[in-house]
Amino acid sequence: MSVRVLSVASEIYPIIKTGGLADVAGALPPALKAEAVEVRTLVPGYPQVMRAIGMAEEVLRWPEFFGGAGRLLLGKADELELFVLDAPHLYARAGNPYVTPEGVDWPDNGVRFAALSRIAADIGLGAVPAFVPDVVHAHDWQAGLAPVYLHYSGRPRPPTVMTVHNLAYQGRFQQDLLGRIGLPWESFTLHGVEYYGEVSFMKAGLQFADHITTVSPSYANEILDEEGGMGLAGLLRERSGALSGILNGIDIRVWNPATDPQIPGRFNARDLAARPANKAALQRRLGLELFPDSCLVGVISRLSWQKGLDLLLEVLPALLDEGMQLALLGSGDADLQERFSAAANANPERVGVFIGYDEGLAHLIQAGADALVVPSRFEPCGLTQLCALRYGAVPVVSRVGGLEDTVLDPADAAGAATGIKFAPVTAEHLARALRRTAFAFHDKCAWRRLQHNGMATDVSWRGPAKQYAELYRRLARTPASA
Repeated sequence: MSVRVLSVASEIYPIIKTGGLADVAGALPPALKAEAVEVRTLVPGYPQVMRAIGMAEEVLRWPEFFGGAGRLLLGKADELELFVLDAPHLYARAGNPYVTPEGVDWPDNGVRFAALSRIAADIGLGAVPAFVPDVVHAHDWQAGLAPVYLHYSGRPRPPTVMTVHNLAYQGRFQQDLLGRIGLPWESFTLHGVEYYGEVSFMKAGLQFADHITTVSPSYANEILDEEGGMGLAGLLRERSGALSGILNGIDIRVWNPATDPQIPGRFNARDLAARPANKAALQRRLGLELFPDSCLVGVISRLSWQKGLDLLLEVLPALLDEGMQLALLGSGDADLQERFSAAANANPERVGVFIGYDEGLAHLIQAGADALVVPSRFEPCGLTQLCALRYGAVPVVSRVGGLEDTVLDPADAAGAATGIKFAPVTAEHLARALRRTAFAFHDKCAWRRLQHNGMATDVSWRGPAKQYAELYRRLARTPASA
């Protein structure tokens, strides 16, 4: 049974990316082709998107759409089949899709992403006869109103899936938004879009979607508890029968150490001989001491409390006492940026920091670091540890969410271990994990076994794509209520 799916996402790799949502939105559709699932992804017409699609076909036009003229375009970028909502008054802005150059949320984000959901619903209801989807798949809060618009259309509609990439971001706006985005006032109830006197796009999607997925099975369980549920645990428990976790994968064509054009030494699981050349290149790139016998720990992360990077700063003296080096790539919280930069200035041969994002450096860290640390307090899935497994960088991770699901500690499975895990998420337990890492690193046979086990792990989209295809088919066979 072939299935047509409309995927709705606010970002998509490789066109525009701020986080893991873009990676999923970009890599899942090509993987689903092998499962006879045809996906077209609806994205906002940011400048980067408009440049990527080049000449595109106009399929719909509105003289007035959420405050200005708008068009729906049909386009393609590499393997990605796209619908693009071209509404310059909403999306023709440079830089980050969500925040101003000063780092403040765009004040009209509620309107901008309601518009995206509105068009998703229209497509779902047949506005483009050449592509009438069997399922509408909304990603995170920015697409959370798509199931709501479909529900209140009062017309026969396709079933909907809502995927939670990170429950901490919920898209909450003032009540008066409701009248501006064309939803009926009757939707503003406890069992509608209302959340403590505001409109919550995330809560709305969770309330009205026919099925909810998270990006790992463990995270699906964690969000049922009050702490992990971020204020939505009660609703999620009510809807637990329609909730499941499907683990993310990574694009193994982009992340392939045997063919990666962004690293100087290419290698594979059978032959790691070229890997030390990447370590030396990474050390040179960040001005670190060229010492091959020092365990080089990498970090590729948003610098935030969620990611536990404040804990890494706490244990940095212990890390250095173990003879380790640190290579960090990331940006985020201004205080953390300053503190990591200060640590690099104080220990220039041992600590290298790049504030910002650099795709080439991210690949070099995966290929050159001995270990990759991810000390998150919560982690819906995490992708850097999957890349680390692929590249032979041993993951050192907290026992939360997708980190728990994707890394095996020697205590879990001695002969099949792929990394080091710790719990609870405290500085003390992170320091212990780093000491275990240093000890294992100096046991070359044990370390090589961790690397080989990790590189043998299937981190592709093949398995997850099968699970999504099964979900879509099951939903498509069950007519959705209006």
